[in-house]
Amino acid sequence: MTPHKLWEAAMALLSFKKRDTAPDRPAAAEVEAFLQGYSIEVMPRTAEKVESFRDLLAPGTRVYIAHIDGTLIEDMVATARRLADEGYPVMPHFPARIIKDRATLENWLAMYRGEAGVDQALLLAGGVTTPVGDFDSSIQLLETGLFDKAGFKRLHVAGHPEGNRDIDPDGGSANVDAALRWKNKFNETTDAEMALATQFAFEAGPIIAWADALREAGITLPIHIGIAGPAKLQTLIKFAIACGVGPSLKVLQKRAMDVSKLLLPYEPTDVVTELALHKARHPEFNIEQVHFFPLGGIKANATWAIDHGGAATRPASQT
Repeated sequence: MTPHKLWEAAMALLSFKKRDTAPDRPAAAEVEAFLQGYSIEVMPRTAEKVESFRDLLAPGTRVYIAHIDGTLIEDMVATARRLADEGYPVMPHFPARIIKDRATLENWLAMYRGEAGVDQALLLAGGVTTPVGDFDSSIQLLETGLFDKAGFKRLHVAGHPEGNRDIDPDGGSANVDAALRWKNKFNETTDAEMALATQFAFEAGPIIAWADALREAGITLPIHIGIAGPAKLQTLIKFAIACGVGPSLKVLQKRAMDVSKLLLPYEPTDVVTELALHKARHPEFNIEQVHFFPLGGIKANATWAIDHGGAATRPASQT
């Protein structure tokens, strides 16, 4: 095939794909409703590349700040302060395994509160294998009582729709389930608003089954479901493997085997639409909000959310 013909074929494929993956219009209202109040995640080094978050995110969008091992707390707090100054509620990560001791935790809390006005936190074990100090889990962080003492009003903890082999090496869910029962009980005894912020997955069916199973087990914590934003397929597969995404990874692997889709970016249209329709049909469904992981960049993710959420999620600069 000549270069010219190859170009024409590629353009035809892109044009077809754009039409093929456009949101199902009958579901547009349900998707828009499902996306209201969505949150998104950044890191200090990615936030530095954003000239103005007001050009990307609607006012009031909750922004999580991922704390990767090696990131200085000063950089985390500076990012939190900048986001707060731009009008966004900020939820920094507190990874237990990179916090040395109680004094360090108390210092971080004081810095976030005093320098950036932060009163929300995501507590998680963290991605490192060996703890640097006294803490190994989010439960231990909660047990300190320091978040309440520092005036943190909203505390989120991690959820795993497809399990977590770091917690349950045998591939089961016994340890994850026990931790969720503890956190649910803790939620009943604290004034803080709590929720589960989950790992991302790519298939709606297992997410729905997991959420329903939690409700049947008496776990009443609302779920903020993790969704991977638009990204190159290779990028997404790399992150999915690194983050321990489970059986729904097969959705990406199947897509990678289809040459007609290999060159095109993944978009979360299908999984979001299925979850949105299920939520519309079952109002008691305990997924409360969407939390985006912008693996292909925050601009691409924010643009996708705007396109699928309508004016209600459009930044002030674009209304």
